[in-house]
Amino acid sequence: MSTTRSLFDSLTQQASRLFGQDSPLPKAEIESQFKALLQGALSKLDVVSRDEFDAQMAVLARTRARLEALEARLTELENVQPQDVKPPVTPATDVAAAD
Repeated sequence: MSTTRSLFDSLTQQASRLFGQDSPLPKAEIESQFKALLQGALSKLDVVSRDEFDAQMAVLARTRARLEALEARLTELENVQPQDVKPPVTPATDVAAAD
């Protein structure tokens, strides 16, 4: 938490210098530098891009749909009556052992 605090303290100090009254930079240059400063600060945090977040949400949605389908199939299989179930086919036993 102290790392985050020091990061924002540093960000605040640098922003103060950018927006100081004696700054000779035009507004567009200040905005550009502030954006770069903010992106640098955010890159040090554990955040993801919007594209990556959206991609993970899509993966989660597909996984959730697959899970729901599997749960429905499991419920269907659990509700099958014993007479509906065919006995498993077993391989023929050794004929010599039967003699």
